[in-house]
Amino acid sequence: MRSDEEPRPIVRWLRAAMYAVVTTLLAPVALVLFVVQVVAIPLVLVSVGALVLWVKVPITGAFCDLHRRMAAGVLDRPWQPGDYRPTNNRGIFHLLSVWSTDSLRWRDLGWLVIASTVGFVISLVGVIFTATLILLPFVEPLMKTRAVMDLWALGRSRNEVLEARVHEVTESRAATVDSAAAELRRVERDLHDGAQARLAALGMTIGLAESQIATDPEGARQLMAEARASATSALGDLRSVVRGIHPPVLADRGVGPAVEALALDMPLPITLNLGVHERLPVATENAVYFAVAEALANIGKHARARNAWIAMGIFDGVLRVEVGDDGVGGAAPSGSGLHGVTQRLTALDGRLFVHSPIGGPTIVSMEVPCAS
Repeated sequence: MRSDEEPRPIVRWLRAAMYAVVTTLLAPVALVLFVVQVVAIPLVLVSVGALVLWVKVPITGAFCDLHRRMAAGVLDRPWQPGDYRPTNNRGIFHLLSVWSTDSLRWRDLGWLVIASTVGFVISLVGVIFTATLILLPFVEPLMKTRAVMDLWALGRSRNEVLEARVHEVTESRAATVDSAAAELRRVERDLHDGAQARLAALGMTIGLAESQIATDPEGARQLMAEARASATSALGDLRSVVRGIHPPVLADRGVGPAVEALALDMPLPITLNLGVHERLPVATENAVYFAVAEALANIGKHARARNAWIAMGIFDGVLRVEVGDDGVGGAAPSGSGLHGVTQRLTALDGRLFVHSPIGGPTIVSMEVPCAS
């Protein structure tokens, strides 16, 4: 959430100068990481080579993410960590297999060469300009050039991005179809086990009452009273099913008031900062509402929290939502509930982030493009 106020020139110059100093100092580290990996790759068939890569590749990824963050900061852009291929930690050789087929890992390796040669020279010149003080204003454009070069080298090519997008859309479509089918089965099951059973019993009760009207009016009256109670229960079941499909408060007032209603039902105090008052696309409101509902349900079941908070706002055409608590932490995005939330959001080009270290706090963040 960037501020609309442009930093002063001296602040930008000092930030660029600091970037120059840090990247100059880190250039030898890039060279060491490159040499270690080049030496270890031919030794993969030997245990020591595989072990070295098992330790070294994640370190390189973290090192590259650090430079992605610094470069994005110099360019006043939001930063994103490298979208490396996911692994399931089934073993060293499985990890090596996944890493070896991930083009972004190979781009990291190539960038290590750039960072320790051309990048080092650019940063060193920036340090020299900084030391002279007179040339300090020229450090900013110089280091912005270095930042653009880093982000280009550390990012996927256009074709790779398009291929990943096609793959993501394909998976999202399949997940959406599966989710819709599961929702239909849930509605069918709820109707069958709830309202349908009560309506069937209602019909039988009314039939018995009809057969007793002439011979036992009092018994028929009691049966009609039971039928009235069954009808009321069936109506309650139908309303419950409808609320599960699309809550009335969400349909009538939008996602902000609907989330506020969710918070009021929680047994712990929740601080609200809901900056969304306008109506959003129906699909967006549905996805965000049920995502927040799942996050709050997890807080109630597992967090053992004393306080929680919900923040929501629209920034640059993106709806950002944060649900947090001060509980014990340890939430996993791979859990069934949050996995379903991820599928809902992915279908709308949204994303879910979970930060939940052991001991807390837990922060579940969501981003969904929207047109308010």
